[in-house]
Amino acid sequence: MTANFEGVRPPPDKVLTDIADYVLQYRIDSGLAYDTAHLCLMDTLGCGMEALDYPACTKLLGPIVPGTVVPNGARVPGTAFELDPVQAAFNIGAMIRWLDFNDTWLAAEWGHPSDNLGGILAVCDWLSRARHALSMRDVLTAMIKAHEIQGVLALENSFNAVGLDHVILVKLATAAVSAQLLGLNRVGVINTLSQCFVDGQALRTYRHAPNTGSRKSWAAGDATSRGVRLALISLTKEMGYPAALTAPVWGFYDATFRGNTFKLNRAYGSYVMENVLFKVSFPAEFHAQTAVEAALQLHRMMAEAGRKPDDIAGITIRTHGAAIRIIDKKGPLANPADRDHCIQYMVAVPLLFGRLTAQDYEDSVAADPHIDALREKMTCVEDEAFTRDYYDPEKRAITNGLTIRFSDGSSLPEVVVEYPVGHRNRRTEAVPLLIEKFRTNLARRFDEEQQRRILDASLTRAQLESMPVRDYVDLYVPERD
Repeated sequence: MTANFEGVRPPPDKVLTDIADYVLQYRIDSGLAYDTAHLCLMDTLGCGMEALDYPACTKLLGPIVPGTVVPNGARVPGTAFELDPVQAAFNIGAMIRWLDFNDTWLAAEWGHPSDNLGGILAVCDWLSRARHALSMRDVLTAMIKAHEIQGVLALENSFNAVGLDHVILVKLATAAVSAQLLGLNRVGVINTLSQCFVDGQALRTYRHAPNTGSRKSWAAGDATSRGVRLALISLTKEMGYPAALTAPVWGFYDATFRGNTFKLNRAYGSYVMENVLFKVSFPAEFHAQTAVEAALQLHRMMAEAGRKPDDIAGITIRTHGAAIRIIDKKGPLANPADRDHCIQYMVAVPLLFGRLTAQDYEDSVAADPHIDALREKMTCVEDEAFTRDYYDPEKRAITNGLTIRFSDGSSLPEVVVEYPVGHRNRRTEAVPLLIEKFRTNLARRFDEEQQRRILDASLTRAQLESMPVRDYVDLYVPERD
């Protein structure tokens, strides 16, 4: 018999109650947030379609037991899979994040809030087919709230500083909105959130040399699916752990966060979605986006000046502290996962070839000896002003400056790029590029007629919002392989 400890249990931690109250009660009234979520939905699904071109990704997809089909299950866009919502969330989440080309949030912790779409879309599609109809407006609302939970907690709380991967926030945000979508009451949502913190947490081992590996491409899929699983467990009225964070010795703060407590400097609203960063031009770790843009400018300047890469004696990358911490890498790079988190590699390729695509991280391109030769000539230095602007909530700059020095003693003027194209300050410039990126990614997977149907349903927000989730997701079921 299970003992009833309700009489002696502490009240729920405020972090848990604040998130629960937000997902259950807060009404999103920001047109900018919904407009951005609309763009984010298209961009995120497009990233998933591109990932389906990579066997390293597709080998992980499908049911756990091959051949399993779940009647009224959740569909996995771009595939024929029909799965339970937990496994569908893993599939969709892994596709979304595989190429590191989806949106980004940078603060004390960094991450990709659109990773949560894996769980959100799986839950909404499954509920649409099995229980009651949800609209794509519900999907956008859940995206805004998941972005907000992940992003606000990231503002001043560094999980990487204690060795934890940021996907803990994906698990938490997905669990919160999934619990609300599943109809849990306040106690049920709090219980779900508590389960996230007493759960095991992913280490950053797979993101850093000498262990960098492909788990970093499916870790968010794992996290978003785990958030769905914990919400479903709470749906059975399973108990929670109200002091999951604050319990002495055994709580998350003491056991996992080195005794630190969370710092929260703003209430939950729609700030994060409104200010999220899109990866528009390059599938590059976001701290290097402006460096890649600067490198492309220098590639053109070198061509105009008749200069060759062999003329280069040295390159200085003036950057911000987070870039130094995450992507400043010397020495051999083991695999694509290592290369797309190396600022020197991401600068060398566009300087040499005038491009940076997902394919440029593969072994066939990396084997070119000119890339590593150019990497060896690069030096990263932190500019404290760049670091301050990176953390400034009114700026959120991701500045990089590149200077090339030639063997004859001459140099090109430093090229500095403060904001990437996907930044809110350049959103007007970004929108047509995001839509073109979406079109390009649809064309990778679907014939022209199916592309047209998806575009007709997707490009106008009002029309998209009114569609039942199941009808919209069905548009992505391939009619040809």
